[in-house]
Amino acid sequence: DLIGFGTITEEVAAVLQAMVKGRLNILISGGTGSGKTTFLNILSGFIPNDERIVTIEDAAELQLQQDHVVRLETRPPNMEGMGEITQRDLVRNALRMRPERIILGEVRQAEALDMLQAMNTGHDGSLATIHANSPRDALVRLETMVAMAGLNIPDKALRHQIASAIHAVVQVARLKDGSRKMLFLNEIVGMEGEVIVMQEIFRFDMQGLNEEGKLRGRFRATGIRPKFMSQLEALGIALPNSVFRENA
Repeated sequence: DLIGFGTITEEVAAVLQAMVKGRLNILISGGTGSGKTTFLNILSGFIPNDERIVTIEDAAELQLQQDHVVRLETRPPNMEGMGEITQRDLVRNALRMRPERIILGEVRQAEALDMLQAMNTGHDGSLATIHANSPRDALVRLETMVAMAGLNIPDKALRHQIASAIHAVVQVARLKDGSRKMLFLNEIVGMEGEVIVMQEIFRFDMQGLNEEGKLRGRFRATGIRPKFMSQLEALGIALPNSVFRENA
């Protein structure tokens, strides 16, 4: 359906499917109502049926079809202010359940730190969404959320952790005409000095409005072959190079 709606193209869908099967950690970034949770739901459909999945959400929105799914939900405090269960508690608890993948409905607060730790310690293939207007903003917000944990982690160490934990950021948006599009697929390639380096793999170029007031535009591969392809090929997941070839 997303391909039919023009949210993504078949090439982008093939790359996203390979990324999920290849157990890359993916962050889905977007504004309110941009379709982040829907996108997360669809990506989770590519997870093989024999993997243990733990989902962590504020309100149960995800609808996973796999056999081995544990759904964890937060709980607000009661009238006496007791019994609250936060996302951070759930992320910590999830690590004891031997999950093969952790799916975080939305990263909001200090659980960002525990999520990064999990991604860095063998829970690869994890998925999460975050409120942000661009891939760069998403990483800055992630830093801010880790600061909420109250640990004075040096900026450079924190950025190193983000760069090694997250492989790709998918940016989705709800455009002026009400349509939802994936605007960017960015790969995080590491650090340069104190800056996290990203490279664009796909982008959506807007080209104005048509007669009906609908946005015109097209998806474009930037011509960069992502570094994670060597990791995917080692797992036997191959994609033709033509997928990444820059289209004029």
